[in-house]
Amino acid sequence: MGTALVYHEDMTATRLLWDDPECEIERPERLTAALDRLRQRGLEQRCLRLSAREASKEELGLVHSPEYVSLVRKTQVLGEEELQALSGQFDAIYFHPSTFHCARLAAGAGLQLVDAVLTGAVQNGLALVRPPGHHSQRAAANGFCVFNNVAIAAAHAKQKHGLHRILIVDWDVHHGQGIQYLFEDDPSSGCSLGCPARSGWETLTTWLPSCTCCSHWPLSLTLSWCWSQQDLTQPSGTLRGKCRPRQSASPTSHICCRCWPAAGSAPCWSALESIQSARAAQAPYWKSLQLQDVTPVPTSPSTHSPEGRPPPLLPGGPMCKAAAPAPAPSSLLDQLCLCPAPSVRTTVALTAPDITLVLPPDVIQQEGSALREETEAWARPHESLAREEALTALGKLLYLLDGMLDGQVNSGIAATPASAAAATLDVAIQRGLSHGAQRLLCVALGQLDRPPDLAHDGRTLWLNIGGKEAAALSMFHVATPLPVMTGGFLSCILGLVLPLAYGFQPDLVLVALGPGHGLQGPHAALLAAMLRGLAGGRVLALLEEDSTPQLAGILARVLRGEAPPSLGPSSVASPEDVQALMYLRGQLEPQWKMLQVRLIAEAWLCPGARLCHRGRWGGQGK
Repeated sequence: MGTALVYHEDMTATRLLWDDPECEIERPERLTAALDRLRQRGLEQRCLRLSAREASKEELGLVHSPEYVSLVRKTQVLGEEELQALSGQFDAIYFHPSTFHCARLAAGAGLQLVDAVLTGAVQNGLALVRPPGHHSQRAAANGFCVFNNVAIAAAHAKQKHGLHRILIVDWDVHHGQGIQYLFEDDPSSGCSLGCPARSGWETLTTWLPSCTCCSHWPLSLTLSWCWSQQDLTQPSGTLRGKCRPRQSASPTSHICCRCWPAAGSAPCWSALESIQSARAAQAPYWKSLQLQDVTPVPTSPSTHSPEGRPPPLLPGGPMCKAAAPAPAPSSLLDQLCLCPAPSVRTTVALTAPDITLVLPPDVIQQEGSALREETEAWARPHESLAREEALTALGKLLYLLDGMLDGQVNSGIAATPASAAAATLDVAIQRGLSHGAQRLLCVALGQLDRPPDLAHDGRTLWLNIGGKEAAALSMFHVATPLPVMTGGFLSCILGLVLPLAYGFQPDLVLVALGPGHGLQGPHAALLAAMLRGLAGGRVLALLEEDSTPQLAGILARVLRGEAPPSLGPSSVASPEDVQALMYLRGQLEPQWKMLQVRLIAEAWLCPGARLCHRGRWGGQGK
């Protein structure tokens, strides 16, 4: 299974035929520019191309009235003056003789992609469509949108494929009120956060392009995971998560969410207020939010001013330098990978191939090894690497690591004897730093201590999950006990690991499952999957040789892009897990912008500041 790309060139046919400053930005180039970018980066060639089909009358009728579908069909034979007059009856919309055909293709592209994913033909996919859909309502076009593509796809997935739980994440400048209106009358759905909360189905948050996504992840991903684990009283329905920049944001100012952390920007007060308000409103419905601090951010100005009072330093931790002005979006995209990322290729380097290890067909089993003399030189400072089996494992790891740094493979899994795990990890870190990695993230699980000779130069971020107690020995040396509950593990990843990792922006990630790591396969897979967004996907997992073949197989599938398996029954974080997480966040907040939710909220809230709940088109009625 791979990734599908659904597109049809006919969707570029519709265009504005008269002068309208509000609608002129909805043009064919919005679609062709995205496709050109995919081609430039070699991504189109790696996808399974599917040609979009037209949605049928019955499929459009899943969410739209017959009268409205008939009205749009008639635009095919209208003249320019009639089209302009009809367009004037709606808000921010224009019709063209090709609109009906294009809009049916846009809706059909989503349906085709849903069918391809749910029948197992592909693992996931992207539909490039035009016109857009999320403002469109049952009997009205709105905000460039004619047919509500996502709503139709969700209704189709429920009707044809029998799905009961569907997550919709809507990211745009404006509130996608069309999706809200089309689902809010469903007995299993709720209303927007801007309305009195009556269920946990819909979340509305306001966002700014200058704010980093990491502050939003702990909320959106926690709700998504709880939704998949049925962590809510109602049995079925559609969860709609709305992420939108504030009304003043320009559509042309948006950059990919992966670029925002690279810009080093911290979340601003309006984003913090929105996130915390959403958390407070959702907490009654979601178990995993009920043990967290969900007090709404105050809108009154703080009595504490950060000016003239630098935050305290952690022992051994240098201050983060002020972020330079954010570069242009195109340059940010180019900076994400220091070396050209290869097609997703995962290599497994085992000292002795295991016949019980079942790997996907495109995962490579490495045969090569580093030169004996070179391996012995790296092993010489470590007694535990003197044994032949440890030396053999080290040679394979060095060979794999060089392939990743040279761009030959994207990710990998290596095994080492348990007695040599710490020494092997030390060598992997030193080798990575000396062979091209400028910043290296090491997530060490189990009984693995930070190498004593590792320089405190800010090039390595060491996160140990499995330590005896929560401790931030410096801003680049953090340890926390392994959470005892699944909810605590998820909170640790979303509330600590990811904000630090994206704030650090490594170009190589090491995940070491050392002695006594205590992780089940699905938990290790989730951690690896979450870290794949970093370093262009360059993630090296280091396992003990006596790990089960199933663990290596799960990690190999996740590193090549498959979804991690279910974590099992839902559970909330224990009070001890919450206390450890809050302690570490409090200690690290001054040094890491990605953690400065509470710090910025208290220090920077302006007098009279209020959350902007409704966007330009979001304010339209039904």
